[in-house]
Amino acid sequence: MTDESRGIGGTIGPPWSVDVLADLHAGVLEDTQAAELWPLVNADPEARAILDALDATRADLASFADAPAPPMPAEFAARLDAALAAEAAATFPRQRTATAPEQAGSGDAQVVDLAAARRRRNKRLGWAAGVLTAAAVAIVAVTFALPNTSPPGATPNVAAPAPTGPSVGDDGAGAQALVGKAIGVRDFGPLQNEDRLDACIAAAGLDPKVRPEGIRPVNVGGKAGVMIILTTGKLAQFRLVAFGADCGPGNPAVLFDKVVGEK
Repeated sequence: MTDESRGIGGTIGPPWSVDVLADLHAGVLEDTQAAELWPLVNADPEARAILDALDATRADLASFADAPAPPMPAEFAARLDAALAAEAAATFPRQRTATAPEQAGSGDAQVVDLAAARRRRNKRLGWAAGVLTAAAVAIVAVTFALPNTSPPGATPNVAAPAPTGPSVGDDGAGAQALVGKAIGVRDFGPLQNEDRLDACIAAAGLDPKVRPEGIRPVNVGGKAGVMIILTTGKLAQFRLVAFGADCGPGNPAVLFDKVVGEK
């Protein structure tokens, strides 16, 4: 942080240092510092506006990864084709581009027709794509045709969902810094809905009457999880419990369970 006169180490409160808010938003502050700052920041409209701007910037940057690459403009594609043709003519002077086939046995090297070559290439690519598509359909058909040999109650062999949300340690280290922004959030992540979460809560033996104050997906040491925030009856103290994406009846799959805040 470049401005320590406002925020941690100085006056805590407005006007806020953008560096302090950025570090808080990124989750890099100590847990005790983050727990102290979040209530103050959430109560300050100007600070919340800066955090909202940081959220919007992060979303914009993330969208670039999924944006399709734009096609090459026709003008540049034509210039590229012309350059390749000129290079081929300079490298192989006995070959030339033609629009009509030469008579066989004329003594000249075989004529290269760029348009015909492209058509042959596209035809080969289309044939290969067709073979791959047919193979994929066959694999899917065989998969559905095979009987389910899993024992009763076993979880089918499905790919584990990719973890989303902020990263925390295997023991929940760093999770306390997420409390401030997770209060009031109800994002079920890989569990998808409240019914599945309730099944996980019941499997873990938690009191179903204590409803989560916040729900959000987290990345627990590379595993997809969903963290819930429970009150403990003490001021500024919370119980953080994270469930794995495969939790359910008889399988709590608890990734971590810790109490944070005032003891």
